[in-house]
Amino acid sequence: MQYKEKEIKKGIKFHKISTDKFKTNLIAVFLTTKLTRENVTKNALISTILRRGSKNMNTQEEISKQMEEMYGAGFDCGLDKTGDNQVLKFYIENINDEFIPKHNENMLKSAIEKLLEIVFNPYTENAEFKKEYVEQEKNNIKQKIEGKIDNKARYALNRCIEEMYKDEPFGLFKFGYIEDLEGIDAKNLYEYYQNLIKNCKIDIFVSGIVPDNIEQLIEENENIAKLQERQADYVIPAITKKETNQKENIVTESMEVTQGKLVLGLDINLENEDQKYDALLYNSILGGTANSKMFQNVREKAHLAYVASSSYSRQKSNIFINCGIEIANYEKALEIVKKQIEDMKNGEFTEDDIQNAKKGIISTIDLIDDEQDTGITYYFGQELSAHKIGPDEYKEKVEKIQKEDIIKIANAISINTIYFLKD
Repeated sequence: MQYKEKEIKKGIKFHKISTDKFKTNLIAVFLTTKLTRENVTKNALISTILRRGSKNMNTQEEISKQMEEMYGAGFDCGLDKTGDNQVLKFYIENINDEFIPKHNENMLKSAIEKLLEIVFNPYTENAEFKKEYVEQEKNNIKQKIEGKIDNKARYALNRCIEEMYKDEPFGLFKFGYIEDLEGIDAKNLYEYYQNLIKNCKIDIFVSGIVPDNIEQLIEENENIAKLQERQADYVIPAITKKETNQKENIVTESMEVTQGKLVLGLDINLENEDQKYDALLYNSILGGTANSKMFQNVREKAHLAYVASSSYSRQKSNIFINCGIEIANYEKALEIVKKQIEDMKNGEFTEDDIQNAKKGIISTIDLIDDEQDTGITYYFGQELSAHKIGPDEYKEKVEKIQKEDIIKIANAISINTIYFLKD
């Protein structure tokens, strides 16, 4: 796999991932903008409205028809919250030209043109989005917002984050808020879309067997040519000092549940960017794998949890511990979870734990070559980082980590919020 990037215009970047491992090309367009309470719901709507139709493909049915005619190409879109940014994502996957019958059409070029049209030249009526589409998508977004309670584990994690980051961008729900929907209509949503396209960070990825002239093809595309340079309005995470002497914020919520959901939100007080790799290893040992302290001690030995794991948020320097427990076991489970955190501070983990964690992380990095979407996700993650590195350098940084580095991270950790969802 070979990676190359080029700034087409200020704030607009093209990323080429050349690989011959796949019979498909994967093309992606990411629109990145700051998370704000004012615009979070509008961005969620934009991500769904654009899939409804473009200038030359007026309906979803027409888009699907065009995909079918391209030997069953697939179109998809999504929405992510990445740190203090909201990212609108659009994809087309199509068979590479080398694996289809010889003809005059350039299938990669067609796929790129169609994706760029969907994102940058949407279907409009009278200089606004189609009213019917907007109302339908408002209802769909409303259902997604209302449905956030359906997955109780994810709901508990979102609530913990919401409590930790009250009145801050990261605390916002990525699909927005029902009370915002009433004030959004076809006209003001289209006006907002135009402003978004003028100011957001734009990243275009093409992964696969990519011809040498691909950059020229994208630069000369009519929808790219009309875009203006911009000072992209997004957030690159910085190392900031966190308050470590704060009292633990304990939040309990009742709902009709058969299993309690315990989530601990931990702050990590990092001193430099390289410590993010130490934190990654710390999390793996604490709760990131089936060999972790959380899984082995809370779930397997103490039998206090059906689920016991942790995840690391690199963008925000947080770790979130997630446990599914019997509601009556709350105190015991919390006690033993806290013990795992203290044991890490005291260096109560082995060299085998470190080596197993390293192997797990490195094997994950190796998957970058094995899955096209994983490769794009990796390089986009680097694009939103303060310091960009390639996979080989990433593995080198992980390999160099010593036990004392992990203990240092352990002692830079404090519990910010304890959230418990019970009946």
